[in-house]
Amino acid sequence: MPDDRLIVALDTANALEGLKIAEQIGDAASFYKIGLGMLTGGGLALANELKSEHGKRVFLDMKFFDIPATVEKAVRGIAQFDLDFLTVHGDPYVVRAAREGAAGSNLRILAVTILTSLDRADLDDALIQKGDVPDIVVDRAARAFQAGADGVICSPQEAARIRALPESEGRLIVTPGVRPLGTDKGDQKRIATPAQAIADGADHIVVGRPVWRAPDPRQAALGIQSEIARAGQINSRARVNG
Repeated sequence: MPDDRLIVALDTANALEGLKIAEQIGDAASFYKIGLGMLTGGGLALANELKSEHGKRVFLDMKFFDIPATVEKAVRGIAQFDLDFLTVHGDPYVVRAAREGAAGSNLRILAVTILTSLDRADLDDALIQKGDVPDIVVDRAARAFQAGADGVICSPQEAARIRALPESEGRLIVTPGVRPLGTDKGDQKRIATPAQAIADGADHIVVGRPVWRAPDPRQAALGIQSEIARAGQINSRARVNG
């Protein structure tokens, strides 16, 4: 079985393209992310097909952000599809509403801290509070955990600090912005390699373009799986020597 710590982001225009890539990857990945960009291109249908017909785990990355009643209703609708992860923005009232919507299901709510494509200049443009980005990410993660989030989305650069939070015990840390060595960082600004992200405490890493844009998506996924395995071996040795 492939290591499900790798989540492949199927950030393609439509479900047919996404399914083709998943079929090319085959047994090299067992967990897929479907985002907002594919929602109108059959994203929910693909999510259901990957889950029910191909036995894959599915992460629906919708980043819901609205008034509590709307968030709760939207999450309740998603929860009926028996998917694995769903993202909402990390504002505590949004997280609490999402938890209400997911009640009685196995859907795990992941709170977005600060998008990995943003830096301090972007936050200034959006009138977000002053301070270093990592500090804001860690603070938002702690507040999201307190509001009941099952996990958080953060860049690999903040994973170690979030894992050190008392509130993170038993919670998930999922890191996009992961780029294998030698690949283009694209529009991501706060990145790390798969091995570094895992070593710093990430439970799952999300990798998109370096896999699905590769000449051979299956080999690209296998290469990342190898990096994850090496990170696990390093962590095991460190625990023994410690």
